[in-house]
Amino acid sequence: MRREHIFVIDDVAQRVNDFGVIMQFIDEHALFATSDSWKSVLEDSVESANQLAAVVIGQVSGPVDRLIKQLLELDPGIPFLLLNQALPEQVDDQVRRACIDQLLWPISHARLLDNLHRAQLYREQIDLMNSGSGRAPKLFRSLVGSSRAIQGVRELMSQVADKDVTVLITGESGTGKEVVARNLHYHSTRRDKPFIPVNCGAIPSELLESELFGHEKGAFTGAISARAGRFELAEGGTLFLDEIGDMPLPMQVKLLRVLQEHTYERVGGNKTIRTDVRIIAATHRNLEDMITDDRFREDLYYRLNVFPIEMPALRERQEDIPVLLNELTVRMEKEKRGSIRFNNSALMSLIRHPWPGNVRELANLVERLAIMFPFGVIGSGELPKKYRHVDENEEALPEFEIEQPVAAPVESQDPALLPVNGLDLKDHLAQMESSLIRQALDDCNGVVARAAEKLRIRRTTLVEKMRKYGLNRDEVVQN
Repeated sequence: MRREHIFVIDDVAQRVNDFGVIMQFIDEHALFATSDSWKSVLEDSVESANQLAAVVIGQVSGPVDRLIKQLLELDPGIPFLLLNQALPEQVDDQVRRACIDQLLWPISHARLLDNLHRAQLYREQIDLMNSGSGRAPKLFRSLVGSSRAIQGVRELMSQVADKDVTVLITGESGTGKEVVARNLHYHSTRRDKPFIPVNCGAIPSELLESELFGHEKGAFTGAISARAGRFELAEGGTLFLDEIGDMPLPMQVKLLRVLQEHTYERVGGNKTIRTDVRIIAATHRNLEDMITDDRFREDLYYRLNVFPIEMPALRERQEDIPVLLNELTVRMEKEKRGSIRFNNSALMSLIRHPWPGNVRELANLVERLAIMFPFGVIGSGELPKKYRHVDENEEALPEFEIEQPVAAPVESQDPALLPVNGLDLKDHLAQMESSLIRQALDDCNGVVARAAEKLRIRRTTLVEKMRKYGLNRDEVVQN
């Protein structure tokens, strides 16, 4: 179901009018009410609260959490955005979970659009849980995003998930290769059988054969009983060989035989065991370079690389970071491990970070911040130093501005005189404009917003003109 309405509840009349202009600008249908009239507005305008995409709550009479509870009784899946306020410290988990973010007035264009997208995702997750198909949110939660790179991965996964072929997943550490492997298993015909992961780089080479194929009693010192290997445990299901590039060459030969003949023997045994497992392998190494250096078998590579999937690094899909942050914070809230929100400067700082540890690094950072600032709003100042790429006072995202009446132009006492030989009007006006901007910035001590007010133009317009003329507010003030 597509929700059509943004429901704004606010007792500040002027702000409601301005919010209406903003909703028209972004082509969203909004309903407006006060804290006394919201029930009647809902009854007159929509068939049920389930048609609300999100509720924005500004200044209201009475406790804000009580109003949220009343709305949640109508529909427990409503996401809320709080305007110029925060929740009380003592509220129940349902209310805190439903409040997905806080907004500051005047509203940032990008921040509002991001929050409406987060509200849509929140709605979709609630719908999936209520419909009983709990598999989808659990399995695809780390593959959230709308970037072209991650959409390409989803497309490849949909093509191969139900095909009983070997898959090789490549990509940097922390990009989510095991998540892809689990998805492929879950959406295959083997979903009711085991999924067994093995990290080939974490097991000593002398123990790896026993770990994969098992051993018989007395096969080596300490083998006091027979033990089944990972191939036996994964029978009928999927065996995930993580970090396959770290597998020793002698083991590569034995794995190749299993892939070719679908048989193996336990260590110390002579009974041939037939196996029926699907192999999914993953590595962060360049296996083709390793083949050139004689560190990986070429024949094994081609056996594994039947269907390759390359996971993109997080720096290659930075537009997915806001949605990933939302997903990670929602997960923590469900696990009752705290809740945090990110303001504009923090969000822009994280988008500009190179993320060498990819999604795993992002998840660890969110968990760390939740411990340090439980139920807090994170700015760039609260981020660890290496993640601060935007100054806290910098307005990283443009703001909505409501058109104000323009003052009548001041008539010049002395009309400009045209030189006898004429002039380049465009160049002359540009020089005059640049000079006036310099004077305004100097008079306002470099505060761009005040200079824009002095020049009767929008702040964003002034910023663009400063870029056009190569003006830096600090240099202007110093000069």
